[in-house]
Amino acid sequence: MKPAQTARLVRRSTCQYQAWTRFQSVAGVGVATAMLAGSAFAQEPASTGATEVAVGGVQSAEKPTGEETDATTVNIAGGALFAAGNSKSLAITGGADARVRRRANQGKASFAANYAQSGNQEADNGLEVTVENYQGNLRFDHFIHSVAPFLSVSGRHDRFQGLDFRLNVDPGVAYYFVDQKLQQFWGELGYDLQHDIRSEQALIDAEAAGTPVTKTETRHNARLYVGYTNEINTMVTFKTGIEYLQAFVDPENARVNWDLAVTSKLAGNFSMATTLSVKYDNNPLPEVEKTDVVTAINLVYGIY
Repeated sequence: MKPAQTARLVRRSTCQYQAWTRFQSVAGVGVATAMLAGSAFAQEPASTGATEVAVGGVQSAEKPTGEETDATTVNIAGGALFAAGNSKSLAITGGADARVRRRANQGKASFAANYAQSGNQEADNGLEVTVENYQGNLRFDHFIHSVAPFLSVSGRHDRFQGLDFRLNVDPGVAYYFVDQKLQQFWGELGYDLQHDIRSEQALIDAEAAGTPVTKTETRHNARLYVGYTNEINTMVTFKTGIEYLQAFVDPENARVNWDLAVTSKLAGNFSMATTLSVKYDNNPLPEVEKTDVVTAINLVYGIY
């Protein structure tokens, strides 16, 4: 790689880390401020505060607990950070989801967007984009006692993963080994169709690294997911899940995604969420790291 390209990648990585750290630490506070109206809603377990809705191949089932059969919920969240002076930054996050449950059938739609710019007095080109992704997910589940066949479709645009668009289509079935009001343990098995449309910058970087790639690629994968959630008490909820995706044709194409969240209710509809997300891609695009680790502490306001 040429020295100029190396310097550009190092500078971009440093700015990404700084902007993403500031972005995570205050985005949740912005969510709470933006959602301060309308607090006459029933109590629910604390939200995980996630800003990712198209991670891995598919979202987990989110099976209702207790005797709930009919429900309609809508959540809207948004936050922002602006800084000027010696350090200049702009960070915006937003999301919305709607869930409709009618007896054994449940449909859910989710959308999230994350965007950040960062710079300082020494920056030659002013603010530089350091985070940019947009995600959407549609999922349908049909619950039959402990078994739940499902279909999920998700889309993602992520500038720094080199993706103009990633489409995932995921049919499968979930089985609940433990299905209690306060505790659930389940597994999901299915098929994942992944179709990537790469960005022009990703093609340029790959060519410069001597490992050219095609504009599009389609992968057929097997998918395995194991999840566990525990409402430790009325104030604290623990949730974790790990997903493994293995391509049928090329064994090198494998991905592992692990998420963990501890959420605590504060007062009313406010909660504090601490999340950890680790994503490993065994065969990423050239000049893209194999492992991404994201941690966040968010203040969340929920509408139920």
